Amino acid sequence: MNYVIVIFLVLLAGTFAGLTLALFSLNLTELERKIRIGNKEAEKVYTIRKKGNLLLCTLLLGNVASYTSMAVFLGSITGGVVAGITATALIFIFGEILPQAVFPRFALYIGARTSWLVKIFMVLFYPVAAPIAWILDKILGEELPVIWSKKELKEIIKYHEDSIKSPIDKDEEKIVLGALSFSDKRVRDVMIPAMEVYQISAVSLINERLLQEIKDKDFSRIPVYFQRHDNIIGVLLVKNLIGVDSTKRLMVQDLQTEQVIRVNINKKLDDLFNMFINQRMQIALVYNSRKQYVGIVTLEDILEEILRTEIEELA
Repeated sequence: MNYVIVIFLVLLAGTFAGLTLALFSLNLTELERKIRIGNKEAEKVYTIRKKGNLLLCTLLLGNVASYTSMAVFLGSITGGVVAGITATALIFIFGEILPQAVFPRFALYIGARTSWLVKIFMVLFYPVAAPIAWILDKILGEELPVIWSKKELKEIIKYHEDSIKSPIDKDEEKIVLGALSFSDKRVRDVMIPAMEVYQISAVSLINERLLQEIKDKDFSRIPVYFQRHDNIIGVLLVKNLIGVDSTKRLMVQDLQTEQVIRVNINKKLDDLFNMFINQRMQIALVYNSRKQYVGIVTLEDILEEILRTEIEELA
């Protein structure tokens, strides 16, 4: 009978050791995230894991009590060197190595199916474990949530995309990485320099030559300047040219132009993106710190930065 008790105590001690490593490998942030997506196993584990210090005291107390009891029973069967070697072998293999190798690999699965057993021991050991846990709570405070930085999130996404078991594909990785990066970038990183901007004079005649030139450029919006190239007075919507009679000698300034947003070259892209959305605009003029016109930036430029791919100009 003593042998059966010894084996039972070794297995019990191993269970406590394995559960300690397994349950504390699951942080509360991860469990809460899994609960929000409907994981029932996470719900069961969370009920015991949220009381971190009480859980820790319970499992360690159960582990120590099991080993102590095993030593007592083993000593009644045999003694001396044999008892020491036997106890060491049993503890090493079945009490530590096997449970700590197996339990963490299936932490959520095992934790969910043994939560009822842990709750029983939490009640049994409560008179001893609770005061120690209370002291730890007061000294250490609540368990801190796990918050990943942007760099860490990027590495997580890259790792998942590289794994054959992950549903994340290359395009999704590219978009997510772009979304995480674009708020750190500024207008100067994506703007089109003034020397490369196609713009037309407000006093240009709308004739066949100009219409063909605009058609060849294939832009939906064109900055309009007056007298000087850096004096932008508005943006011509190319769709307003539809139906215009080129023989009436109209000038660009005779057509309705869209107002423009003026932004600093150091403005963050996420702020500009919100400005575009709120004002229902798609193009902004860029100025440096000396208030000199240096180029333009469009909604398309920002979207390309997020999607990390070239897209056709938005109509």
